[in-house]
Amino acid sequence: MPKKKAISGNLGRSAKATDSSKDVDRYLAAVPEPARGTLITIRANIRSAMPPEATEAIGYGIPMFKYDGVRMWYAAFSKHCSLFPGSLAVIAAFKNDLKNCQISKGTIRFPVDNPLSATLVKKMVKARIAENERKKKATGG
Repeated sequence: MPKKKAISGNLGRSAKATDSSKDVDRYLAAVPEPARGTLITIRANIRSAMPPEATEAIGYGIPMFKYDGVRMWYAAFSKHCSLFPGSLAVIAAFKNDLKNCQISKGTIRFPVDNPLSATLVKKMVKARIAENERKKKATGG
């Protein structure tokens, strides 16, 4: 997960409301603009692509969505925002779509005032879920 310290704080509801989603709300409330608006957009896009059973939580000190073994994190840092899809294969599959982002192992960095497109985020969420389902089938799980 991230090596730089993420901005602390939290804001929002999850696909499935939990007490943990309040922790996410507090995280987002502490993030300064314009990064807060960017993360709220990222959060909404992830949520809309996740199944209704997905939950939100704080993991590694940053917001995340969880669903059936799939985890996707996002965070604000002082000079960028990041999405952590939890899969190198997903990052590689969307490499061309991410050409304007900084990519490093497991991390997609983008400007604090310019979220990834809704379409791209939703495609990555769906790809991550499909990847997990393929792995479960292959292992008989």
